[in-house]
Amino acid sequence: MVSAGARKIFAAGVMKMIAPWILACSFLLCSSVSGAEGATIGVNYGMLGNNLPPPEQVISMYKAKNIGYVRLFHPDTSVLAALRGSGIGVVLGTLNEDLARLASDASFAASWVSTYVQPFAGAVQFRYINAGNEVIPGEAAAHVLPAMRNLESALRSAGVTGVPVTTAVATSVLGASYPPSQGAFSEAAAPVMAPIVSYLASKNAPLLVNVYPYFAYSANAEKVALSYALVSADSGSPVTDGGAVYTNMFDAIVDATHAAVEKAGVQGLELVVSETGWPSGGGGAGASVENAAAYNNNVVRHVGSGTPRRPGKAVETYLFAMFNENQKPEGVEQHFGLFQPDMSEVYHVDFAASA
Repeated sequence: MVSAGARKIFAAGVMKMIAPWILACSFLLCSSVSGAEGATIGVNYGMLGNNLPPPEQVISMYKAKNIGYVRLFHPDTSVLAALRGSGIGVVLGTLNEDLARLASDASFAASWVSTYVQPFAGAVQFRYINAGNEVIPGEAAAHVLPAMRNLESALRSAGVTGVPVTTAVATSVLGASYPPSQGAFSEAAAPVMAPIVSYLASKNAPLLVNVYPYFAYSANAEKVALSYALVSADSGSPVTDGGAVYTNMFDAIVDATHAAVEKAGVQGLELVVSETGWPSGGGGAGASVENAAAYNNNVVRHVGSGTPRRPGKAVETYLFAMFNENQKPEGVEQHFGLFQPDMSEVYHVDFAASA
Protein backbone atom coordinates (compact mmCIF):
# COMPACT_ATOMS: atom_id res chain seq x y z
CA MET A 1 0.00 0.00 0.00
CA VAL A 2 1.24 3.46 -0.86
CA SER A 3 2.25 5.77 1.99
CA ALA A 4 0.61 9.12 2.63
CA GLY A 5 3.83 10.81 1.59
CA ALA A 6 3.82 8.99 -1.72
CA ARG A 7 0.19 9.99 -2.24
CA LYS A 8 1.13 13.64 -1.72
CA ILE A 9 3.99 13.37 -4.19
CA PHE A 10 1.65 11.64 -6.61
CA ALA A 11 -0.97 14.38 -6.32
CA ALA A 12 1.63 17.09 -6.86
CA GLY A 13 3.03 15.24 -9.84
CA VAL A 14 -0.37 14.81 -11.45
CA MET A 15 -1.17 18.49 -11.04
CA LYS A 16 2.16 19.48 -12.53
CA MET A 17 1.56 17.19 -15.50
CA ILE A 18 -2.01 17.94 -16.36
CA ALA A 19 -2.72 21.39 -14.97
CA PRO A 20 -2.40 23.03 -18.40
CA TRP A 21 -4.77 20.45 -19.86
CA ILE A 22 -7.24 20.94 -17.03
CA LEU A 23 -7.08 24.72 -17.32
CA ALA A 24 -7.76 24.41 -21.02
CA CYS A 25 -11.07 22.77 -20.24
CA SER A 26 -11.86 24.16 -16.81
CA PHE A 27 -14.58 26.35 -18.22
CA LEU A 28 -16.10 23.48 -20.18
CA LEU A 29 -18.50 20.93 -18.81
CA CYS A 30 -16.74 18.36 -20.92
CA SER A 31 -17.78 14.85 -20.09
CA SER A 32 -19.62 11.96 -21.64
CA VAL A 33 -20.09 8.33 -20.76
CA SER A 34 -20.31 5.51 -23.27
CA GLY A 35 -21.70 2.09 -22.58
CA ALA A 36 -19.10 -0.50 -21.72
CA GLU A 37 -18.88 -3.75 -23.61
CA GLY A 38 -17.02 -6.60 -21.97
CA ALA A 39 -14.80 -4.41 -19.82
CA THR A 40 -12.65 -6.18 -17.22
CA ILE A 41 -13.40 -4.56 -13.86
CA GLY A 42 -11.78 -5.53 -10.57
CA VAL A 43 -11.36 -4.10 -7.09
CA ASN A 44 -8.20 -3.66 -5.02
CA TYR A 45 -8.30 -5.61 -1.76
CA GLY A 46 -6.31 -3.57 0.76
CA MET A 47 -5.82 -4.90 4.26
CA LEU A 48 -4.67 -1.91 6.33
CA GLY A 49 -7.43 -2.25 8.88
CA ASN A 50 -7.81 -3.99 12.23
CA ASN A 51 -11.54 -4.58 11.84
CA LEU A 52 -11.80 -6.11 8.37
CA PRO A 53 -13.75 -9.32 7.73
CA PRO A 54 -11.81 -12.58 7.26
CA PRO A 55 -10.62 -13.43 3.74
CA GLU A 56 -13.23 -16.16 3.23
CA GLN A 57 -16.03 -13.63 3.76
CA VAL A 58 -14.31 -11.05 1.56
CA ILE A 59 -13.96 -13.43 -1.37
CA SER A 60 -17.60 -14.46 -0.93
CA MET A 61 -18.45 -10.75 -1.20
CA TYR A 62 -16.54 -10.46 -4.46
CA LYS A 63 -18.56 -13.33 -5.89
CA ALA A 64 -21.88 -12.05 -4.56
CA LYS A 65 -21.26 -8.56 -5.95
CA ASN A 66 -20.19 -9.87 -9.40
CA ILE A 67 -16.63 -8.59 -8.97
CA GLY A 68 -14.62 -10.92 -11.16
CA TYR A 69 -11.09 -9.65 -10.48
CA VAL A 70 -9.05 -8.70 -7.44
CA ARG A 71 -5.70 -7.00 -6.96
CA LEU A 72 -3.63 -7.88 -3.89
CA PHE A 73 -0.88 -5.47 -2.86
CA HIS A 74 1.18 -8.22 -1.27
CA PRO A 75 1.04 -12.01 -1.03
CA ASP A 76 -1.11 -13.42 1.76
CA THR A 77 -1.54 -17.18 1.89
CA SER A 78 -4.86 -16.97 3.76
CA VAL A 79 -6.32 -14.79 1.01
CA LEU A 80 -4.87 -17.01 -1.70
CA ALA A 81 -6.38 -20.05 0.01
CA ALA A 82 -9.77 -18.31 0.07
CA LEU A 83 -9.44 -17.64 -3.65
CA ARG A 84 -9.06 -21.33 -4.52
CA GLY A 85 -11.78 -22.37 -6.92
CA SER A 86 -13.42 -18.93 -6.88
CA GLY A 87 -12.87 -18.21 -10.56
CA ILE A 88 -11.74 -14.69 -9.63
CA GLY A 89 -8.79 -13.33 -11.60
CA VAL A 90 -5.92 -12.30 -9.31
CA VAL A 91 -3.28 -9.61 -9.70
CA LEU A 92 -0.64 -10.49 -7.10
CA GLY A 93 1.83 -7.86 -5.97
CA THR A 94 5.17 -8.08 -4.22
CA LEU A 95 6.11 -5.96 -1.26
CA ASN A 96 8.17 -2.95 -2.30
CA GLU A 97 10.70 -3.80 0.38
CA ASP A 98 11.29 -7.19 -1.28
CA LEU A 99 12.28 -5.69 -4.63
CA ALA A 100 16.01 -5.40 -3.91
CA ARG A 101 16.32 -9.05 -2.92
CA LEU A 102 14.04 -10.24 -5.75
CA ALA A 103 16.32 -8.35 -8.13
CA SER A 104 19.64 -9.57 -6.76
CA ASP A 105 18.85 -13.10 -5.61
CA ALA A 106 17.30 -15.52 -8.09
CA SER A 107 16.87 -18.11 -5.34
CA PHE A 108 14.74 -15.66 -3.36
CA ALA A 109 12.56 -15.10 -6.43
CA ALA A 110 12.25 -18.87 -6.79
CA SER A 111 11.28 -19.18 -3.13
CA TRP A 112 8.70 -16.40 -3.53
CA VAL A 113 7.10 -18.24 -6.45
CA SER A 114 7.22 -21.60 -4.67
CA THR A 115 5.51 -20.09 -1.62
CA TYR A 116 2.89 -17.79 -3.12
CA VAL A 117 2.21 -18.97 -6.65
CA GLN A 118 3.08 -22.59 -7.33
CA PRO A 119 0.97 -24.13 -4.51
CA PHE A 120 -2.10 -22.23 -5.72
CA ALA A 121 -1.58 -22.41 -9.49
CA GLY A 122 -4.53 -24.01 -11.23
CA ALA A 123 -6.93 -23.48 -8.34
CA VAL A 124 -6.27 -19.73 -8.34
CA GLN A 125 -6.51 -17.79 -11.60
CA PHE A 126 -3.41 -15.62 -11.50
CA ARG A 127 -3.72 -12.80 -14.02
CA TYR A 128 -0.50 -10.87 -13.42
CA ILE A 129 2.35 -10.68 -10.95
CA ASN A 130 3.34 -7.07 -10.32
CA ALA A 131 6.81 -6.38 -9.00
CA GLY A 132 6.54 -3.26 -6.89
CA ASN A 133 3.96 -0.49 -6.68
CA GLU A 134 4.73 3.17 -7.47
CA VAL A 135 8.49 3.02 -6.88
CA ILE A 136 9.47 4.73 -10.16
CA PRO A 137 11.18 7.18 -10.03
CA GLY A 138 12.92 6.57 -6.74
CA GLU A 139 15.63 4.64 -4.95
CA ALA A 140 14.02 1.26 -5.61
CA ALA A 141 13.36 1.94 -9.30
CA ALA A 142 16.53 0.24 -10.51
CA HIS A 143 15.43 -3.01 -8.86
CA VAL A 144 12.15 -3.31 -10.76
CA LEU A 145 13.28 -4.78 -14.07
CA PRO A 146 15.79 -7.26 -12.58
CA ALA A 147 13.08 -8.37 -10.14
CA MET A 148 10.64 -8.84 -13.02
CA ARG A 149 13.19 -10.92 -14.92
CA ASN A 150 13.94 -13.13 -11.90
CA LEU A 151 10.25 -13.65 -11.14
CA GLU A 152 9.51 -14.51 -14.76
CA SER A 153 12.37 -17.02 -14.79
CA ALA A 154 11.18 -18.50 -11.48
CA LEU A 155 7.64 -18.91 -12.82
CA ARG A 156 8.96 -20.64 -15.91
CA SER A 157 11.14 -22.98 -13.84
CA ALA A 158 8.16 -23.81 -11.63
CA GLY A 159 6.09 -24.71 -14.67
CA VAL A 160 3.69 -21.80 -14.19
CA THR A 161 2.78 -20.45 -17.61
CA GLY A 162 0.54 -17.69 -18.89
CA VAL A 163 1.09 -15.33 -15.95
CA PRO A 164 2.81 -12.13 -17.12
CA VAL A 165 5.12 -10.25 -14.75
CA THR A 166 4.82 -6.47 -14.73
CA THR A 167 4.96 -3.46 -12.38
CA ALA A 168 2.57 -0.74 -11.27
CA VAL A 169 3.44 2.93 -11.68
CA ALA A 170 1.86 6.21 -10.69
CA THR A 171 1.32 8.77 -13.44
CA SER A 172 4.02 10.82 -11.74
CA VAL A 173 6.36 8.87 -14.08
CA LEU A 174 5.23 11.39 -16.69
CA GLY A 175 7.12 14.62 -17.18
CA ALA A 176 4.62 15.97 -19.71
CA SER A 177 1.05 15.15 -20.58
CA TYR A 178 -0.42 18.26 -22.21
CA PRO A 179 -1.89 17.66 -24.60
CA PRO A 180 -2.12 13.87 -24.14
CA SER A 181 -0.43 13.27 -27.49
CA GLN A 182 2.67 14.96 -26.06
CA GLY A 183 2.85 12.66 -23.04
CA ALA A 184 6.43 11.67 -22.19
CA PHE A 185 8.27 10.06 -19.30
CA SER A 186 10.14 12.44 -17.03
CA GLU A 187 13.91 12.72 -17.13
CA ALA A 188 14.07 10.85 -13.83
CA ALA A 189 11.75 8.04 -14.93
CA ALA A 190 12.70 7.61 -18.60
CA PRO A 191 15.99 5.68 -18.09
CA VAL A 192 14.08 3.11 -16.04
CA MET A 193 10.79 3.09 -17.91
CA ALA A 194 12.19 2.68 -21.42
CA PRO A 195 13.76 -0.76 -20.82
CA ILE A 196 10.75 -1.84 -18.73
CA VAL A 197 8.19 -1.09 -21.45
CA SER A 198 10.46 -2.74 -24.02
CA TYR A 199 10.66 -5.85 -21.84
CA LEU A 200 6.90 -5.87 -21.32
CA ALA A 201 6.32 -5.62 -25.05
CA SER A 202 8.65 -8.55 -25.68
CA LYS A 203 6.61 -10.64 -23.25
CA ASN A 204 3.22 -9.37 -24.45
CA ALA A 205 2.56 -8.13 -20.92
CA PRO A 206 0.77 -4.91 -19.93
CA LEU A 207 2.01 -1.99 -17.86
CA LEU A 208 -0.07 -1.29 -14.76
CA VAL A 209 -0.87 2.40 -14.17
CA ASN A 210 -2.56 3.99 -11.14
CA VAL A 211 -4.86 6.77 -12.36
CA TYR A 212 -6.37 9.25 -9.88
CA PRO A 213 -8.25 12.25 -11.27
CA TYR A 214 -9.36 12.91 -7.69
CA PHE A 215 -5.94 14.08 -6.53
CA ALA A 216 -5.64 16.50 -9.43
CA TYR A 217 -9.11 17.84 -8.72
CA SER A 218 -8.60 18.19 -4.96
CA ALA A 219 -5.29 20.01 -5.44
CA ASN A 220 -6.93 22.72 -7.55
CA ALA A 221 -10.68 22.40 -7.08
CA GLU A 222 -11.37 26.04 -7.95
CA LYS A 223 -10.01 25.61 -11.47
CA VAL A 224 -10.78 21.99 -12.30
CA ALA A 225 -14.24 21.20 -13.62
CA LEU A 226 -15.73 18.57 -11.30
CA SER A 227 -17.66 16.95 -14.14
CA TYR A 228 -14.42 16.50 -16.10
CA ALA A 229 -12.82 14.72 -13.15
CA LEU A 230 -15.90 12.59 -12.40
CA VAL A 231 -16.24 11.19 -15.95
CA SER A 232 -19.79 12.45 -15.71
CA ALA A 233 -22.43 12.61 -18.42
CA ASP A 234 -22.97 16.38 -18.35
CA SER A 235 -23.03 17.86 -21.81
CA GLY A 236 -20.34 20.31 -22.81
CA SER A 237 -17.87 21.32 -25.45
CA PRO A 238 -15.24 18.68 -26.21
CA VAL A 239 -11.52 19.38 -26.08
CA THR A 240 -9.54 18.33 -29.13
CA ASP A 241 -5.97 17.11 -29.40
CA GLY A 242 -5.30 16.73 -33.08
CA GLY A 243 -7.95 14.29 -34.22
CA ALA A 244 -8.73 13.06 -30.71
CA VAL A 245 -11.58 14.41 -28.59
CA TYR A 246 -11.32 14.31 -24.79
CA THR A 247 -14.32 14.58 -22.49
CA ASN A 248 -12.81 13.45 -19.18
CA MET A 249 -9.57 13.43 -17.22
CA PHE A 250 -9.39 9.64 -16.92
CA ASP A 251 -9.00 9.24 -20.69
CA ALA A 252 -6.55 12.12 -20.90
CA ILE A 253 -4.24 10.58 -18.27
CA VAL A 254 -4.39 7.09 -19.81
CA ASP A 255 -3.67 8.40 -23.30
CA ALA A 256 -0.82 10.61 -22.10
CA THR A 257 0.73 7.43 -20.70
CA HIS A 258 0.17 5.66 -24.03
CA ALA A 259 1.98 8.53 -25.76
CA ALA A 260 4.88 8.30 -23.30
CA VAL A 261 5.25 4.57 -23.94
CA GLU A 262 5.28 5.20 -27.69
CA LYS A 263 7.90 7.94 -27.34
CA ALA A 264 10.00 5.38 -25.47
CA GLY A 265 10.01 3.32 -28.65
CA VAL A 266 7.25 0.80 -27.94
CA GLN A 267 4.06 0.54 -29.97
CA GLY A 268 0.82 -1.16 -28.96
CA LEU A 269 1.63 -1.87 -25.31
CA GLU A 270 -1.52 -2.49 -23.28
CA LEU A 271 -2.13 -0.34 -20.21
CA VAL A 272 -4.11 -1.69 -17.28
CA VAL A 273 -5.48 0.83 -14.79
CA SER A 274 -4.47 -0.93 -11.60
CA GLU A 275 -5.95 1.67 -9.26
CA THR A 276 -8.54 4.39 -9.61
CA GLY A 277 -11.07 5.72 -7.15
CA TRP A 278 -12.61 8.63 -5.29
CA PRO A 279 -12.95 9.16 -1.52
CA SER A 280 -16.39 9.29 0.08
CA GLY A 281 -15.25 11.39 3.05
CA GLY A 282 -12.28 12.52 5.08
CA GLY A 283 -12.55 16.25 4.55
CA GLY A 284 -10.83 16.63 1.20
CA ALA A 285 -12.20 18.83 -1.57
CA GLY A 286 -14.90 16.93 -3.42
CA ALA A 287 -14.69 13.96 -1.06
CA SER A 288 -18.30 12.86 -0.67
CA VAL A 289 -20.45 9.77 -0.99
CA GLU A 290 -22.26 11.34 -3.93
CA ASN A 291 -19.06 12.10 -5.87
CA ALA A 292 -17.46 8.76 -5.05
CA ALA A 293 -20.54 6.88 -6.23
CA ALA A 294 -20.69 8.99 -9.39
CA TYR A 295 -17.02 8.51 -10.23
CA ASN A 296 -16.82 4.77 -9.73
CA ASN A 297 -20.10 4.02 -11.47
CA ASN A 298 -19.13 6.30 -14.36
CA VAL A 299 -15.77 4.56 -14.69
CA VAL A 300 -17.40 1.11 -14.73
CA ARG A 301 -19.74 2.20 -17.52
CA HIS A 302 -17.10 4.11 -19.47
CA VAL A 303 -13.98 1.97 -19.71
CA GLY A 304 -15.43 -0.59 -22.09
CA SER A 305 -15.51 2.03 -24.85
CA GLY A 306 -11.76 2.66 -24.73
CA THR A 307 -10.01 6.02 -24.97
CA PRO A 308 -9.67 8.45 -27.88
CA ARG A 309 -6.21 7.02 -28.60
CA ARG A 310 -7.50 3.43 -28.37
CA PRO A 311 -11.19 3.65 -29.35
CA GLY A 312 -13.14 0.46 -28.82
CA LYS A 313 -10.30 -1.15 -26.80
CA ALA A 314 -11.67 -1.73 -23.32
CA VAL A 315 -9.42 -0.56 -20.49
CA GLU A 316 -8.98 -3.23 -17.83
CA THR A 317 -9.57 -1.30 -14.61
CA TYR A 318 -9.33 -1.96 -10.87
CA LEU A 319 -11.26 0.28 -8.49
CA PHE A 320 -9.64 1.35 -5.24
CA ALA A 321 -10.66 -0.10 -2.86
CA MET A 322 -12.86 -2.80 -1.36
CA PHE A 323 -13.00 -1.43 2.20
CA ASN A 324 -12.49 1.72 4.21
CA GLU A 325 -9.24 0.95 6.07
CA ASN A 326 -8.78 2.46 9.53
CA GLN A 327 -5.02 1.92 9.74
CA LYS A 328 -4.29 4.19 6.79
CA PRO A 329 -3.45 7.86 7.43
CA GLU A 330 -6.33 9.95 8.71
CA GLY A 331 -8.28 11.95 6.16
CA VAL A 332 -9.36 10.86 2.69
CA GLU A 333 -6.98 7.88 2.75
CA GLN A 334 -9.37 6.08 5.08
CA HIS A 335 -12.40 6.67 2.85
CA PHE A 336 -11.74 5.08 -0.54
CA GLY A 337 -13.68 1.91 0.24
CA LEU A 338 -16.78 0.72 -1.55
CA PHE A 339 -17.74 -1.09 1.67
CA GLN A 340 -17.47 -0.55 5.39
CA PRO A 341 -15.57 -3.14 7.43
CA ASP A 342 -18.95 -4.57 8.52
CA MET A 343 -19.50 -5.35 4.80
CA SER A 344 -22.29 -2.80 4.37
CA GLU A 345 -22.12 -0.61 1.26
CA VAL A 346 -20.72 2.88 1.50
CA TYR A 347 -22.53 3.37 -1.82
CA HIS A 348 -23.66 1.08 -4.60
CA VAL A 349 -21.52 0.26 -7.64
CA ASP A 350 -23.27 -1.58 -10.46
CA PHE A 351 -20.60 -3.98 -11.67
CA ALA A 352 -23.08 -5.52 -14.08
CA ALA A 353 -22.87 -2.28 -16.08
CA SER A 354 -19.45 -3.39 -17.36
CA ALA A 355 -20.78 -6.60 -18.90
